Amino acid sequence: MEQLHRQYGERAEFLTVYIKEAHPLDEWRMDENDKQNVCYPQPKSMVSRVTIANDFVVRFHYGLPLAIDGMDNHVEELYSGWPERLYVIGTDGRILYKGEPGPMGYRPEEVAAWLAKRFPESAPVSTPAAAAAAKS
Repeated sequence: MEQLHRQYGERAEFLTVYIKEAHPLDEWRMDENDKQNVCYPQPKSMVSRVTIANDFVVRFHYGLPLAIDGMDNHVEELYSGWPERLYVIGTDGRILYKGEPGPMGYRPEEVAAWLAKRFPESAPVSTPAAAAAAKS
């Protein structure tokens, strides 16, 4: 996803939403979490959730914009994002692409194909950030 963000970030907005822990220590733990030393209990407060999300950003040098779902898990419930899922949402709020749930259905290459079709290399820049940059 970071490669897609580098390639299309001036023409499409990207946002990652950190939702509840998929494999917390106190629920459904996985060996892979131990291997990567990313073992957390399910956050019980927004402070804990923000702390874990910040650790993720720092630990994995994550460069995409990141929002954090509230403790009511509203975004996760709306988009069925658990444990991970890719969406493309139009400027009108309609879902244009909905990937299958991850990890098996996590297919960034499908989003790459969608973006390549929608934003060919010669396409004009169309994000608010790109428009502001073009004016300066």
